[in-house]
Amino acid sequence: MKRILLTGLSGTGKSTLIAALAARGYRAVDADCDAYSTWAEPTSDPSAVGPPVEVGRDWVWREDRIQALLSTEDTDVLFLGGCAENMGRFLPQFDHVVLLRAPAAVLVERLRTRTNNPYGKHPDEVARVRGQVETVEPLLRRAAGHEVDTNVPLAAVVATVLRLARAPRHGMR
Repeated sequence: MKRILLTGLSGTGKSTLIAALAARGYRAVDADCDAYSTWAEPTSDPSAVGPPVEVGRDWVWREDRIQALLSTEDTDVLFLGGCAENMGRFLPQFDHVVLLRAPAAVLVERLRTRTNNPYGKHPDEVARVRGQVETVEPLLRRAAGHEVDTNVPLAAVVATVLRLARAPRHGMR
């Protein structure tokens, strides 16, 4: 089974892309939900991706559940969407890590108008995401083998990701 991580900052379109892939019949899981993520105390893990969401707590992957998901062999390809402080320890298990990105102004607008997630409605959260463009996105870029600009129609993003899914492990950008 091929495993593909779709990662990026809040507002890049991870959840929207996962839903579009699932609607096309692919096994596509959004890790940004209670089934796969939880609030926890931040760690000092060297593989951590960026600072915690809040002082004293961070939104992290439930490692046992993510591992169980990555260990299943029930489909040809698994798309996992998410970005969490502790995702670094899972990166070697993915055939491809795809960074979804968009300009900061687009991220802010998407956060303002989205209805599937309350994160990004508070000015402090918007400021945090703007700062992450400079601090966290470069870390994600180093971990990713591919980058996809999501400031294009969703159908184009889906087509690009599906092409990457057919590429050999850790194919060219």
